[in-house]
Amino acid sequence: MSTVKPSISIDEQSLITSELFRGKSVVQTDDNTDGEILEYSGKLSIILELAKQGFENARPAAEIVARLAGDLHQMRATSSTAVWEKLVAIAQDHPVAEFLAEDPLSNWSFTKPRGYSGDASLLDLYYQHPSMASEVAEATPRGREIYDYTVNVPACAAGRERCQILARTVDEAAERAGGDVEIFAVAAGHLREAEICKSLPAGKIKRWVALDQDPVSVGVMTRDIGGAVVQPMTGSVMGLLKRSYGHLGDFDLVYASGLYDYLQRKVAIKLMQRMVEFVRPGGMLLFANFSDEITSDGYMETFMDWPLILRSADDMWDIINASVDRNAFDCDVWYGTNRNIVYGTLRRK
Repeated sequence: MSTVKPSISIDEQSLITSELFRGKSVVQTDDNTDGEILEYSGKLSIILELAKQGFENARPAAEIVARLAGDLHQMRATSSTAVWEKLVAIAQDHPVAEFLAEDPLSNWSFTKPRGYSGDASLLDLYYQHPSMASEVAEATPRGREIYDYTVNVPACAAGRERCQILARTVDEAAERAGGDVEIFAVAAGHLREAEICKSLPAGKIKRWVALDQDPVSVGVMTRDIGGAVVQPMTGSVMGLLKRSYGHLGDFDLVYASGLYDYLQRKVAIKLMQRMVEFVRPGGMLLFANFSDEITSDGYMETFMDWPLILRSADDMWDIINASVDRNAFDCDVWYGTNRNIVYGTLRRK
């Protein structure tokens, strides 16, 4: 598997590493913390040992990981933040991690070949995109068995649906604009929605600016779909907030589908206030966030080293209401099919 970590300048507005995430979190401890750690670490040791024994005894991987993920979710939900951070470290050091690292999805997330969490190649792994087929093929038989489970958990299914929703949203915007639509994707990744939308091959898109802070992602977009219509560019949240990219113009559709999971409330609001400036009258802004209803959060934070800022519908409304004059926008918040991702839309009147 690839272990090359290209240089990437992380602006620290997006909490895209576990170190940044935990460095920004407020952890409160009290006299009960030591006792709670002792109690929960004992429970965790049993959970991890049972999973390890399951792998050693060649039990079905789906059964092992489903039970493990469920137990970790429950433990995360019932422990304090200070205790959970200690438990994460214990889990990551347990020998069962070696079995789980055979899963290409978990391993890519944990080892971070590009140096940060949730990179576009990780998304390609749960999209089951052909570009990452070799990563799966090169895994051990047990690793592929684990992957068959992890790639089909509700959170990953929601991620695939998100790509379909983006493609549909692009096509709908193209229809409204009469086939001359202009689009701005923020934190675009590999822009896989461009591969499945109908309006791009039909010539109904005038301009599709795709901004990402990872030069590798920008390179992939340039190679695969760049040209007169799709215009990949390197840029970050900080760059947008500082207005570093000249005059980009305005757009019929602006969206950030995989960014808000890494933004604290203050930055999330500032970015939305900046993004709506790009939305022309009648145009729409869409943003998305993994919801606080996901049940794979404990597994993601331990064996994938992938902490996210999870949000509810109320949290999304809070960001919208703090960002814009509701008299100027028609707004909505809604969940995807399995409620693992929550979406917000703002249409300028």
